[in-house]
This record gives sequence, C-alpha cells and structure tokens, in this order.
Amino acid sequence: MSKRGYAASKKLLTGLIGAPIAHSASPAMHERAAEALGLRGHYQLIEVAGADAAGLAMMLEGVRRLGFAGVNVTFPYKEAVVPLLDELAPAAATMAAVNTVVARDGRLIGHNTDTTGFARAVAPLLAPSGNAVAVIGTGGVGKAIAFALASLKVTDLRIFDSEPARAEKLAALLARHGGARVATSVEDALRGATGLVNGTPVGMLPNRDTPVPTSLLRENLWVADAVYSPLITPLLAAAQAKGARIMTGRELAIYQAADAFELFTGLAPSTEVMGEAFDEVMAARSSAYHAA
Repeated sequence: MSKRGYAASKKLLTGLIGAPIAHSASPAMHERAAEALGLRGHYQLIEVAGADAAGLAMMLEGVRRLGFAGVNVTFPYKEAVVPLLDELAPAAATMAAVNTVVARDGRLIGHNTDTTGFARAVAPLLAPSGNAVAVIGTGGVGKAIAFALASLKVTDLRIFDSEPARAEKLAALLARHGGARVATSVEDALRGATGLVNGTPVGMLPNRDTPVPTSLLRENLWVADAVYSPLITPLLAAAQAKGARIMTGRELAIYQAADAFELFTGLAPSTEVMGEAFDEVMAARSSAYHAA
C-alpha cells in the first residue's frame, strides 16, 4: 500500500515472527508510532517455536494474504526466512539475513534494519580512527552488526562464534566490505580491541549468563549488547563495574523499529515517540520483576 493509501485507510497491520517474543517492546513502539501519525495500528506477535521451513512458509503466506503491511522477524528465523521470500533488498541479500519483510502487491520483500539501526546507534562510540571491534556471535543479528560496523569503516573487525564454520561464512560475506578476521576464541577476539558487541541471545531473560568472561573486560573498552531484556545484561553490568562505557540494546531496538516502520508505510515515525513507548515497557517490566 502506498503512503497515500495508509493515510486514507487509517489502518496498519504489522507483526513479529520469532520465539520467544513475549518480552518484545515492538508492539508498543509500532502502535504508538502509528497513533502519532494518525493511523490505527495493530502489531501482532506471532510466536511459534521450532518451526521448520514448511511452517515458516505457512506463516509468511498468512502475511501475504491477510492484509499485513509487513512483519519483523527475529530469533531464530532471520536466516531461515531468506529462501522463502520473493525478493531481497541488496543489503539483505549480501548478508543473507532478514529482520523486516515488507508485503507489497502480493510479494514479500526482505530487508535488514538491524544493520541500519545498529549503525545509527553505535556511531557515537567509534573513534575517528583506530577502531578494533570484536563481535561475539555470527547469527542473524551478529551478521547485521558486523555489516553495520563495516559500513562505518571499522577496518579491524574480529568475529567469533562457538560454531567456527558460521564465523568463516560471515567472513567470506564481508570480504568485499572491508573484511573481518575470524577469532579462535573470545580472548583472541578481544586482544587489543577498543570495542565489544554481543550479538548472541546470551543474557536475555530468563538466561543470566554472559558470553564474555568478566576477567576480559577492562576500562578502556566500550561494550554494547543487542539484548534489551533486561536492559542491563550481566555482560553490561560486569563491564560497568570495570569502568567501561556501555551501550544497551535500547537504541538498536528503537532505530531498527523506526527503519522498519518506514519501510512498512513510507512514513517516517518519531523515534522520540518510539523511545517513550520502549521506556514505558521496560519500566513496567522492571516493576513487575521486583514485585515478584
């Protein structure tokens, strides 16, 4: 539907495919952004764990046929959806990972706003020169983060994954975009690094682990986490205790959502409004957690 079409219909149906997603702040952000633009938005959580290709294709067919403007895609389906779509935007095709599917004229088009969102979020942490950044995890979000850093001209990019073959595959994809070195361990990735990004779901509630041993964190290191539930993950808490600068998953969550909303509608949402909605969700969740 065109920008004019959304303004005329006043209705907007979007959603999120993934598991687990009950914690997601996306419904609040997207619905509040729609309301601010005079639209009646509904953002549907589509939580199906363990879906195979056929099951995922069935969900996407529903998106195609049921009037969705599009859906976001999260763990564990960001890579699995790629071969099931009709078309990929160039960046999504390059990294073979999708977090946003736009429905247009019966076709499903894959995009990746994790990349654009993370680039916007992390830019203030990067020095004008001399950035050496370690990315832990090379799945869907890890890929997007690595490509975002490459787009920001981080020339010393180290990537580590507990499955070395996945890291090697990402390094091959990055070869034409500044390149990346596959680290043999977390310690190897962090040696001499100026920044660290967790691109894994480790630390997302109810998990309370950290992907990086506390002993490897230090004051002269900035640390970012893609996880936002909780906002201060065990990794970020440990980094703060060492005096490191940190970046929570808040900015990535807001910016990727804003970029996705604009792809769905052709309308630029207010990141301030989306941020307020995000903060309200997190505050309510914190209150419920402490009350329990």
